[in-house]
Amino acid sequence: MTFFLLLIVFRVFTIQHKEGDKYRKLSTELTIKQDTIYANKGNVYAADGNLLATSMSKFTIRMDVVAVDNAVFEKNIAQLSKELSNMLGNSVSYYQTKLRTAKKRKNRYLLIARNIGYTDYLKMRQFPIFNRGVYKGGFIAEHKTVRAHPIGKIAERTIGYDDFRGEAGIEGAFADYMQGENGLRWKQKIAKNQWKPINDVNEKEPVDGHDIITTIDVNIQDITHHALLDKLAYFEADHGCAVVMETATGEIKAISNLGRTSRGTYYEKRNYAVWESHEPGSTFKLASLMAALDDRKIDTSTVVDTEKGRIFIHGSKVEDSHRGGYGKISAARVFEVSSNVGIVKIIKKHYDHQPEKFIDKLEKYGFTKPIGFQIKGEGSPMVPTPKDKGWNKISLEWMSWGYGVSVTPMQTLMFYNAVANNGVMVKPRFIKELRKENKTEKVFETEVLNSKIASDATLKKVRKIMENVVVKGTATNIYSSNFSMAGKTGTAKKYIPRTKDKNGKWQGGYYSTKRYVASFAGFFPADNPKYSCVVVIHDPKKEKGYYGATVAGPVFKEIAQKIYTTMPEDNQSVNDDVLFAAIENDYKSYNVKVNKEYAEMPNVIGMSGMDALSFLENLGLKVVCKGVGNVQAQSLKKGEKLKKGATVILKLS
Repeated sequence: MTFFLLLIVFRVFTIQHKEGDKYRKLSTELTIKQDTIYANKGNVYAADGNLLATSMSKFTIRMDVVAVDNAVFEKNIAQLSKELSNMLGNSVSYYQTKLRTAKKRKNRYLLIARNIGYTDYLKMRQFPIFNRGVYKGGFIAEHKTVRAHPIGKIAERTIGYDDFRGEAGIEGAFADYMQGENGLRWKQKIAKNQWKPINDVNEKEPVDGHDIITTIDVNIQDITHHALLDKLAYFEADHGCAVVMETATGEIKAISNLGRTSRGTYYEKRNYAVWESHEPGSTFKLASLMAALDDRKIDTSTVVDTEKGRIFIHGSKVEDSHRGGYGKISAARVFEVSSNVGIVKIIKKHYDHQPEKFIDKLEKYGFTKPIGFQIKGEGSPMVPTPKDKGWNKISLEWMSWGYGVSVTPMQTLMFYNAVANNGVMVKPRFIKELRKENKTEKVFETEVLNSKIASDATLKKVRKIMENVVVKGTATNIYSSNFSMAGKTGTAKKYIPRTKDKNGKWQGGYYSTKRYVASFAGFFPADNPKYSCVVVIHDPKKEKGYYGATVAGPVFKEIAQKIYTTMPEDNQSVNDDVLFAAIENDYKSYNVKVNKEYAEMPNVIGMSGMDALSFLENLGLKVVCKGVGNVQAQSLKKGEKLKKGATVILKLS
């Protein structure tokens, strides 16, 4: 017995003196910890101060049903189920059954709801039973911070992200600025596995990230997005983009990139305007015409024989879309009617013996290398030269009408904008400022890439010709007497690469007669350009239309017209009955619905969220919208008896 007593004394002495530091350190580690205080990530703002991206708290709500006393549970389950039904949309009986089943199975982690906002979280904490807290009410709230876009999916790819998906858009490019620096704080463990701060002040204060002020104008962005979406849907196109740029500054006021899903809907799939390099077709003819004019090879009045609209160069056919051709016409008219034969003849005659000189012009126009955006994923242009292995006898001629050359929509826009900007080529930009604590830390100025891409005389001529494209050329379908536009249509056949099928047979290696790229690039007002714009739409359904004037031109017109209407620069009156006929019909239909007496719940599925909200509130209902877009589901079924003040939840997408 004495031996065991001595052994215990020896062991205590050893622990206290020889191993004391070890165990004191272990005790401290178990009761004291260094806690990270996460910095707030910077916000992304539009040029007018509208919030484009911010961090929001979201909560997953669960319930430890076992923690709730049986008497308390039975007394309050009906009222709790009613509150959950009002907030989340399912029936009262649904929640009663769910809670009772969980109680019976002794579920300590019952899922109640995901992605609850902070306001709803605060309300839910006050529900019966839940208001008793974690240990008596079983209320479990798991917090996470998510990135939210207040304007929905509009411009989502350009605003971008910096998360598990990688780095994209503005947020990806400026991630280091936006993250901030996390702080530190010591906490001590107290009863019931809870932790409290040791000191009143933090060990290290967190430093919030920079806010990004973009060039985006929310009004113009909304106009651009919906104008593009409408035509993509009508023509059942695969994807497309539209960009609006302020002429003098290079500020991108709107950028929309939409791709088609398997269900036929559209979303911001990729930043096509920045990423996708493609054969531009006839919008590239502006570069060809300008080069010949600026080198004084031709004048606008130079006569060109387009023959019968078809010629062969080294066995390859060049053909005009107008059957029978245009005969002998001026160089200006070649551009206005978009004669492939005419532009090819001009370039062949004057540059066939010196193609390098033509390539030098394309370099001056910004087509031979990437623009150099901070946003990742910019596509690389492809402009062949006589030194390249693939150069052949028709390379120059094919380039002149937009084939055998590949550029991005942003490069096309930058070039057209330079023409509108009196020859000054400015770099397109998405960012105006970096701010921290409402103080401007860095301003991004307009960057001039080329102070003069052509002579004033040449610029004056081509601008007038581009205006005539709309007045009396290939784009007369978008002409309006109320406001002026200038631009160029583009229609390009898509090249089908040569590949092997599953049986090992070669296929492709030709230009499709079924797949096209329709485009339009230009600026407005024509005489004093304020904005330039490019629209590119891939793979429209051929049966509905595929020409640039038919598919892309109307998008350009709608953007220009609505900008004129909402942001008049020179008090021009805009009244285009044709464009607004559909809107007027929608209004009349909606007005009939609003004024109709309803005793039962109407069906609003398919309506836009804003229309449904206004409609139902006029009927005396309280409306809760979840998501953005059109109504996909409604909590009150069609035909249910209406009760003034009742809540209806609309799920939008």
